[in-house]
Amino acid sequence: MTMTVEKRGVTGKAAPAGRPRRRDSYALFLLPGVLAFLAVIIVPFLMNTYVGFTDWQGVGSPSWTGLANYRELMDDSDFWASFRHSLFMVVAMAAVPTAVGLVLAAALFDYIGKHFGSKVVAVLRACFYLPQVLPIAVAGIVWSWILAPDNGSLNALLKAVGLGSWQQDWLGDPDLALYSVMGVMVWVQIGFPLVVFMAGLQRVDPQLHEAAELDGAGWWRRFWHVTLPQIRPEIYVVLTWCTVAALKVFGAVYVLTKGGPGGATNVPSYFSFTTFFEKTQVGYGAAISTVLTVIILALSLIGLKLQTRAEERA
Repeated sequence: MTMTVEKRGVTGKAAPAGRPRRRDSYALFLLPGVLAFLAVIIVPFLMNTYVGFTDWQGVGSPSWTGLANYRELMDDSDFWASFRHSLFMVVAMAAVPTAVGLVLAAALFDYIGKHFGSKVVAVLRACFYLPQVLPIAVAGIVWSWILAPDNGSLNALLKAVGLGSWQQDWLGDPDLALYSVMGVMVWVQIGFPLVVFMAGLQRVDPQLHEAAELDGAGWWRRFWHVTLPQIRPEIYVVLTWCTVAALKVFGAVYVLTKGGPGGATNVPSYFSFTTFFEKTQVGYGAAISTVLTVIILALSLIGLKLQTRAEERA
């Protein structure tokens, strides 16, 4: 004799067949990340925003001043000069690495990979990406040795090849210091676009290239009309990421020039740092960092919007 036992709920009715079991909530798994985000990002940002509306030297009680710090920013020539320098850093860390990284990625993918194999491509890609993993303090110290005016490697090389008249105080001349820092940042930043673009090139449909080649299109026309439209999302990712990195650059300026000479390489993040800690104008420094944060958030949202549109069209 076979006995059949039905599963019954609290009401005594049989449970319907096929009903999935009640799943536990995943909120508990998200809670640590949410708490960390609040503690590390949201709370410090709100505190910094509040301090930006006060007059405070870091000790005692802050004195509420409303928009006084922001009105002062509008007339601060050093503040506007630091943002002009940021535009140069955007060129050095976003525009130039994106363009050069795109060309290098195409060369590695289309030419070197086909003629020398994937191992050679992997080694070259790692070499280009190496500056990204170096601590900026280490890279900055090495470049300060290279660009030193007296016994620096660059000036020694120029002298050795008969170009001694080109020797300069690369980091000490106000007319050259910003361009020298820009050159260092191009070297640091170029590996990131290269890696992202090479990943994007792998998903481009090769049949599109074959069809264009059969129609008589050369490499450049295939690259411009086939490759670029296919990797447009990656281009927006790189431009957004590198622009944000350029706006908040601090370590390289601190190690190489400390904002000098004469403020020639001062950028908003370093300007906020010196105002906050060296001049002890905490409220004013907080206002500078708040403005910089708002600008970065706005540019990030614009970049994400453009990336989403590009992905929908792809």
